[in-house]
Amino acid sequence: MGTNSILFAMFDQKDLPEFVKASLNSREPIRVRNAPAHYRHAGVLIPLLLEGDCHHILFTKRSDQVEHHKGQISFPGGAAETDDKTIEETVIRESCEEIGLCEGNVEILGRIDDTITLESSFVVHPFVGLIYSPHDFVISKVEVEKIITVPWETLIVSNMKKKTCEVERDGVIYETPTYEYNGDLIWGATAKMMDNLLDILKRKSPLLEPEK
Repeated sequence: MGTNSILFAMFDQKDLPEFVKASLNSREPIRVRNAPAHYRHAGVLIPLLLEGDCHHILFTKRSDQVEHHKGQISFPGGAAETDDKTIEETVIRESCEEIGLCEGNVEILGRIDDTITLESSFVVHPFVGLIYSPHDFVISKVEVEKIITVPWETLIVSNMKKKTCEVERDGVIYETPTYEYNGDLIWGATAKMMDNLLDILKRKSPLLEPEK
């Protein structure tokens, strides 16, 4: 059986959330502690959900009305507010505002490493969450143009190929990992976070190591 077939057989199963949870909670996430003083803190959710027999990761395409990252593919989330007691509370609040995914609809499985956004000057703290299915999303049209769900195996195969591209944004060229699905390009901090999650899981499972 080839690598791709092994991946499909392993990760189409309903035990994926437990594997993700165990993998993330067996390590300490790397924290960004020396960001410039003007950087703000933000939290995002990397949502995992089961559609049919296949796990997917949920992304949002941001609207053209938001302040930062207009029209880009992202995860639900946003800047921490003074009323948020924890960054996890930020993640849930923002996910509820953007796509109607509130506290009772999601289980936090763990967190990955912090990342930064050069364009908007955020320190981003990403959490992985399992969406309880079925779930009817309620999109905030001010913030979100649409929801995109990408099959888990598609992301794994793309990650193993490690495709890096130059992306132009407002006259600036960024060299960034990328994922592409149905014409939508995932790049920048969102692609880096996806890489980080899959790289963590690869180190926890020999079945995710590329064939030699």
